[in-house]
Amino acid sequence: MEAKETVRALLNRLPDDCSLDEVLYHLYVLQEVAKGRADVEAGRTMTHAEVAEQFFMKETATTER
Repeated sequence: MEAKETVRALLNRLPDDCSLDEVLYHLYVLQEVAKGRADVEAGRTMTHAEVAEQFFMKETATTER
């Protein structure tokens, strides 16, 4: 979907009395979801176990100082 079509579809789904901040927030969410989908398609993902291992390694390194 092109950018204008995405914005039009979003505006059609939002209530008429929504604020500009709400519109911007929803556009931001759509953009981040699109980035995430692109990451998945490109294979730039990690399993839960890999994330937990990296987090544990960082926490261990921080507490050992």
